[in-house]
Amino acid sequence: VQLQASGGGLVQAGDSLRLSCAASGRSFSAYNMAWFRQGPGKEREFVAAIWWTGGTPYADSVKGRFTISRDNAKNTVYLRMNNLKPEDTAVYYCAAGDRMTYSAYEKDYTYWGQGTQVTVSS
Repeated sequence: VQLQASGGGLVQAGDSLRLSCAASGRSFSAYNMAWFRQGPGKEREFVAAIWWTGGTPYADSVKGRFTISRDNAKNTVYLRMNNLKPEDTAVYYCAAGDRMTYSAYEKDYTYWGQGTQVTVSS
């Protein structure tokens, strides 16, 4: 599986963005998909996931502001980000993992996109 993330940019606090992650290959619907992010000087952290069953766990820091979704017909996972804050500034990565592993840990995800930069100014 190859993943291509897009949709990042420079926005102001309070604005919205939608990230997309397009996957190549078959059986996209069988993967658990996730978004992680890495802010400047920080370790990469979990943001949200969407299981192949439809469940959607979120990090506490984004709960209520971000929404993850997937379109299996388009082999694409999305991250809608509302009310962005400067602390959301990071490179955002999408990842795909085995359907039998429900995880917020990056070690459990096999395939990774290249990342898309999100910068939120105050």
